[in-house]
Amino acid sequence: MLRTMFGEPPLVPKGRLADAINEMWNFTRLMHEHIRRGAPSEGKLRKYDIGTRGLIGSLDEMEQSCYAAAQFAARITSASVGHMSSEEQLDYHRYVYFDKNGFIRMFSLLDKLGTLLNDVLELETERMKPHFSYFTVLRNMRLNRKHPALGQALDELKERYKSPMNRLRRRRNVEIHLMNSELQDDLQQSLQRHGEEPVLENIATQTEDMQLGLELVIESLVLSYQYCYRHWNDR
Repeated sequence: MLRTMFGEPPLVPKGRLADAINEMWNFTRLMHEHIRRGAPSEGKLRKYDIGTRGLIGSLDEMEQSCYAAAQFAARITSASVGHMSSEEQLDYHRYVYFDKNGFIRMFSLLDKLGTLLNDVLELETERMKPHFSYFTVLRNMRLNRKHPALGQALDELKERYKSPMNRLRRRRNVEIHLMNSELQDDLQQSLQRHGEEPVLENIATQTEDMQLGLELVIESLVLSYQYCYRHWNDR
């Protein structure tokens, strides 16, 4: 959808993105197969099906936001907003919009995945924390040795992407709880530079972090749905 803004056709998923989507559709088909067989937990299976379809949509929305942010970021060449032309300022604000849309959606998607894993694998993470995140689910799997094959794989993935994810999480927390994330850097600079015009945040680093965050999400989905498929297919 968003690629039409850049005169491009809709994305045809390939590589690991296509793998993640295929794994999720495989799981929904398996749920329908169990329903056709008259499984006693039909309501639960339909919930898993709908939740998975929602994650497919969330992945598409996040990927599009990351792509649009990177495209607008590539148009920004000035060191500060004050040095930008009116058109470059528009591109900067478009970048900011899609960038924050991307990292907010990223953590939202992961938390939805955590909720689904908690239900499908009967992890009972709510006993540890009533309102839990994806990372609480991983901690529960690790501490209580639940589904260790999946838990270890997801933990290793989390550690591999730890640095960019920590930066993205800080930006997400600032955006949601404190102030517009793009203004936090301005505030720090205003205190350090004694009223001089602040330079832009490091857009190249932020764009790279977003791409790495997308990679983590995609790999987490592939691993999770491969495991969930095997878990339910053996029943």
